[in-house]
Amino acid sequence: MTSSDSAHPENRSVRLIATDLDGTLLRDDKTVSARTVAALAAAEQAGIEVFFVTGRPARWMDVVSEHVHGHGLAICANGAAVVDLHGGKTFLDVRPLLRPTALDVVKALRTTVPGTTFAVEMTSGIHYEPGYPPFFLDPGATVAAAEKLLFEDVPGTADPVLKLLAQHPELDPDAFLGTAREAAGGLASFTRSSPTALLEISGLGVSKASTLARCCAERGIAPEEVVAFGDMPNDIEMLGWAGRSYAMGNAHPDAIAAATGRTAGNNEDGVALVIERLVAEAVHGR
Repeated sequence: MTSSDSAHPENRSVRLIATDLDGTLLRDDKTVSARTVAALAAAEQAGIEVFFVTGRPARWMDVVSEHVHGHGLAICANGAAVVDLHGGKTFLDVRPLLRPTALDVVKALRTTVPGTTFAVEMTSGIHYEPGYPPFFLDPGATVAAAEKLLFEDVPGTADPVLKLLAQHPELDPDAFLGTAREAAGGLASFTRSSPTALLEISGLGVSKASTLARCCAERGIAPEEVVAFGDMPNDIEMLGWAGRSYAMGNAHPDAIAAATGRTAGNNEDGVALVIERLVAEAVHGR
């Protein structure tokens, strides 16, 4: 599949590119292709800022750290943190999930969806329950019930919680997301990016889109001057917010519906295909 958005107006010059990582910029083997590296560098050289906007925590950003030019910033944990990748992954802005709210979410999901297990992603690392599946787990993590992980001896003094992760061994991923939103959607923001039944739960109103909007407002960049790329439900708000947006050839149907265009899959350098054209427009004019 080739990129195409000829039906959509392109009246504003592009000032910022916002791209998801897994399933979007990265290939399935979690590498950045040489073509994509070149496209990112060309965009920065043409004066177009690039923001990596991901569900990943800061500690998993090494794969792209050397490809962030200029500002060196990335939006991590689905918008819960803005991180300086040039400054040792320093947290510049944190939008936490408050622990009392996280406890309320845990209680609601335990009641509504028995069999759910939890992990807690903090600024200091991940901690998880004994029954949580062993995917990318930190060997230094604390293993305990979520209620214990979220307990504070003195409220407000513990490490900020970036997101709560909820996993179910049997449910359909989209069905799990829908049920969880019905049970606790008034407490927090629920999304998902995994092919398994793994939910990512952030503070109410926290998303890739809302944090990207804040970063753009600080720079005087309008939504119409942003091009976004994504593939999963956690990209939907960002794809809808940006003036132009592209769902990958491998994208979830809801991401496709939210985007203004489509490009090739992540293994076919779909992001690079579009960036190359954007850079040509910026350099040579329309």
